[in-house]
Amino acid sequence: MDERIIAALTRCPLFLDMDNHDIDLIMEHVAQRRVILKKGEIYTTAGMACRYADIIIKGELATRMTGKSGKEVEVSRLERGNIIAPAFIFAKHNNMPVTVIASTDTEILRMEPSELSRLIGEYPQIRNNFISTLSNLNVFLTRKIRTLSLLTAKEKIARLIIEESLRHKSAKISLNKSRQEIADSFGIQKYSIIRALDDLINEGAIQVKGREITIIDRGKLQ
Repeated sequence: MDERIIAALTRCPLFLDMDNHDIDLIMEHVAQRRVILKKGEIYTTAGMACRYADIIIKGELATRMTGKSGKEVEVSRLERGNIIAPAFIFAKHNNMPVTVIASTDTEILRMEPSELSRLIGEYPQIRNNFISTLSNLNVFLTRKIRTLSLLTAKEKIARLIIEESLRHKSAKISLNKSRQEIADSFGIQKYSIIRALDDLINEGAIQVKGREITIIDRGKLQ
């Protein structure tokens, strides 16, 4: 298999703790194909069935949920190595709750659910990894619901800064989203994000230069 694809699959939680050689041997016997999406192309719309077991090989997808009022919230970004909608692949009611759009030119490795089911049955490591993936997804969604429904705009942006700082292991972070994209992910207005950042700056919690944020007093973010 193409080394570029193997490299992407090593980032996939389905193959956690498996080396390149093992992944290559496993996938050599899996029926699969490539799907290419151009930037802005729709992968699926809310309400459509989840029909495939897809893994992102290159690029990024954005998942968005729209309310009856037309208000849109970005739920997550899916990157290289991510499985798309793993909780819906084998669900009885598998209609997607979100619309998924390509944020960049994107390449997907596509399997039929039956192929993924066979892998789960034949390889205990893949089975355990898939169960772990579903568990981690549940944790993510629980935290996302809490963030959207219970926290103020300032608490939301403070949590984002702390999480990015922990992820990068640095007090200085560079956000990969614009102010508008952050606002969309929280389901609030852009001016609320700007005001929250101004408040944190005035309180001496952070310094901001463009998309670069430096934490000055972590205690004031908590």
